[in-house]
Amino acid sequence: MAIYVGNLSYEVTQDDLTQTFSTYGTVRRVQLPMDRETGRFRGFAFVEMGSETEETAAIEALDGAEWMGRNLRVNKAKPREERGSSGGDWGNKGSSSRRY
Repeated sequence: MAIYVGNLSYEVTQDDLTQTFSTYGTVRRVQLPMDRETGRFRGFAFVEMGSETEETAAIEALDGAEWMGRNLRVNKAKPREERGSSGGDWGNKGSSSRRY
């Protein structure tokens, strides 16, 4: 599982997050999503820790904490939702405007 870290400064780096979270255990991976259109950091990250115990310790210590001028939002990441296809019927399933 991963930790969601929100309300991050746009200046944050992977090294900043790794250093901060390593206080609570082994950091396996840090992911900083970028906006496809602008190429800028989106203001949130995902951090994978070595164990669930380490994740819990980091969440409890850092959720709501002030860091780099911002109050962090830190919690367990939710599974990514499946997105539908981006073409087609625009949600008109089962309805018809035709009259017979």
